[in-house]
Amino acid sequence: MTYDQLIPRFLKYVKVETRSDETSSTTPSTQSQVAFLNDLAAELKGIGLTDVHVSQPSGYVFATLPSNVDKDVPTIGFISHVDTADFNAQNVNPQIVTDYDGESVINLDAAGQYRLDPAIFPSLRKYKGHTLITTDGTTLLGSDDKSGVAEIVTAAEYLMAHPEIKHGTIKFGLGPDEEIGTGADHFDVADFGADFAYTVDGGPLGQLEYETFNAADGRVHITGTNVHPGDAKDTMVNANQVAIDFHNALPELERPENTEGRQGFFHLYKITGDVDTADLGYIIRDHDRARFEARKNLFKGIGDRLNLKYGAGTVTVTVNDQYYNMREVIEKDMSVVELAKQAMLELGIKPDIAPVRGGTDGSKISFLGLPTPNIFAGGENMHGRFEYVSEQTMQQATDVILKMIELNVTD
Repeated sequence: MTYDQLIPRFLKYVKVETRSDETSSTTPSTQSQVAFLNDLAAELKGIGLTDVHVSQPSGYVFATLPSNVDKDVPTIGFISHVDTADFNAQNVNPQIVTDYDGESVINLDAAGQYRLDPAIFPSLRKYKGHTLITTDGTTLLGSDDKSGVAEIVTAAEYLMAHPEIKHGTIKFGLGPDEEIGTGADHFDVADFGADFAYTVDGGPLGQLEYETFNAADGRVHITGTNVHPGDAKDTMVNANQVAIDFHNALPELERPENTEGRQGFFHLYKITGDVDTADLGYIIRDHDRARFEARKNLFKGIGDRLNLKYGAGTVTVTVNDQYYNMREVIEKDMSVVELAKQAMLELGIKPDIAPVRGGTDGSKISFLGLPTPNIFAGGENMHGRFEYVSEQTMQQATDVILKMIELNVTD
């Protein structure tokens, strides 16, 4: 099948700045997302979908395509997010590389300062003969997850134009703030109205994911005692030094750069400080719930030990859970995974099933009672200037959406 509007739609979407903001207290976290979601709602109405509305308080745009069969069919849902990650997203200027040869270096900017080189990014070799969409080196692309948004909207448009395709009721959800981990906090499962769903938010061709990390955010605040270094003996508590002591007490090999597969980690993503005060920000991850709890206990215990050494109140540790491994929910009924797997196989796509070293909105939504695994949307090197996506892979992702809808009726 061909989708004439898929790539023009995607190119239009990525040029709209929709970066989320973790410091915001609003939902959605930025007004640019609100405006874009309103535009998407208008587009979905224009396509002909029904019950198009902004669900509160989540800010998700929900829409429905009613069933056109006279039998009971489970209601399937498709979900993606509109926000982009914490990287420059102003003035996105997509570049088109047609009939890529799979070997050449792609200069993103005219000066050649930023390059997609197969020697550094070997995934490029998979795309011989493809049309690639890249950045110009100054911004991210936004394929995460505007590829998914474009694929879902295009699938809905295709179904409206082809009423001969039999389907049950289909629900569509486009939402904010996935990149800052809060988008699905208020997702209204009852309002959405699906029996099961998929986030279209994965990476390369064939990805099918139903196992994510358990995740927590860890914050460490250190209060020092700042005196003149010449008189520091037995008096000074250098907050920077305590911060170093805290970090060094964590297992050195259990960092992202040393782990893979189902290995968890502690990731220091932010550090600020001086002698008087210091702050550390961590993410704590593990696929296994028991190991996840042990990691959090270790993290808190380091703070307790340092307080014994430096004095009560020197170190304040706060740990907040973010999401859990959705496998705990989905493995109770694997039919939702099997449907996606069958759709890919019938389209000649090899399913790539592996644990996600991260999370999706589906992690939270699954625990809200709606089983929601994740399927590929096409993006590579996401969240930065080296992001790119294949036009052909986006077409195949749209094919998979439509094939799952078809199989949901015939199976």
